[in-house]
Amino acid sequence: MPQRNSRPGRRALPIVMIAAAGLLVAACHSSSQYGTAGSTTSKNKNSSGSGGQAQQVHLAISPAAGSRSADPAKGITVTATDGKISSVRVAGAQVTGTLSKSGTSWHSDWTLPVGKRLTVTATGTGRSGRTVTAVSSFRTLTPAQTFTTMIFEGYQQTYGVGMPIMLSFNRPIVNRAAVERAMTIKTSKPVVGAWYWDGAKTLVFRPRTYWPAHTTVSFIGHLNGLEEAPGVYGTYTLTQTFKIGQSLIVVASTKTHHLKLYRSGRQIAYWPISTGRPGDDTPNGTYLTIDKHNPELMVGPGYRLEVPWSVRFTWTGDYLHDAYWSVSEQGYINVSHGCVNMRPADAKYYYQMAVPGDPVTVVGSPLAGTWDNGWTEWFLSWPQLLKGSALHMAVQAGPNGSQFVNPATLTAATATAPLGTSRPGNSRAG
Repeated sequence: MPQRNSRPGRRALPIVMIAAAGLLVAACHSSSQYGTAGSTTSKNKNSSGSGGQAQQVHLAISPAAGSRSADPAKGITVTATDGKISSVRVAGAQVTGTLSKSGTSWHSDWTLPVGKRLTVTATGTGRSGRTVTAVSSFRTLTPAQTFTTMIFEGYQQTYGVGMPIMLSFNRPIVNRAAVERAMTIKTSKPVVGAWYWDGAKTLVFRPRTYWPAHTTVSFIGHLNGLEEAPGVYGTYTLTQTFKIGQSLIVVASTKTHHLKLYRSGRQIAYWPISTGRPGDDTPNGTYLTIDKHNPELMVGPGYRLEVPWSVRFTWTGDYLHDAYWSVSEQGYINVSHGCVNMRPADAKYYYQMAVPGDPVTVVGSPLAGTWDNGWTEWFLSWPQLLKGSALHMAVQAGPNGSQFVNPATLTAATATAPLGTSRPGNSRAG
């Protein structure tokens, strides 16, 4: 039946924005042994006379005490001369940092938050064993222009194995490479993927192959203090945690008039269907489920009907849904206005399991799929995905976080379509 509703836009669904508004004093080294703090003046706690001054450690902190508009991009640096740094702590914001192997320098990991008063307290030990403390209090700049970022995924929500991480910006991003570098991903199971810019205001992370089922994903965008264009800064750190559920995959053939349903790597159904009739053909491609309603109000020329058990996969109104009126044609002929018509019991069964991000592949159609008509990231091959990154680097993520790697150093992927990934060229017309 006709299902092509007005297109709401590529990222038109409700979006969750998570901002780290209340920042706490925190340790700044990965081991939490080193915090953040600083000062341009060293004070010897144990010196008993001028003879000890020559052997005491000297600590230098940048930004210097009293700075009123410190550059967030330069971060905090602590250096030690004639000794080693014992600890660094920062008050006023959550700032992490890394101590050099020599123990003589410490630098913050990310850009500093804007418009904040920070106090850095560093301690060091000289060759004689004497301890010195240095303190620096300063203020970071307050930008005249800012940008904001929103993430689609909701906290602790469950998504399908094809779901990309989707970020939207309120203005075109100029320094896209810096934005990519500011992103970190932690996954409970090892994942390889890449960032992809869909225009200048949308950034997505897509795995090279489908997510492993039942993976927990934690995302951090270190955007507070990041300068995306001259004078334009981010003002908060974006965080989110969500889950990948079971593998639930549909392959619908417009030629055989049947649908294969796979769950947890095993085919569990082979159902008769009816897809778009000539002129209203259901387009080829590997899509993702977007949302679902029972019923969904569908309106078109000469009809207005509430359709049960409807799961959407394109913006222009293609659904998998109950079509009790076309059961006799299902399995034999295409009679719909673009949707995948199903028997009531089959539609209900699928609907009750479906979550956003479940892959839906349409094959055999004379109509090619259209980029951005739905979540179409799986139209892309792995080389195409990498090409859309400003860094052209792959991302390896796991329980300890993520890192950028040269794609040429990766072992070949072993996943195959349709259970592990999408087929190359899946959106082309049949």
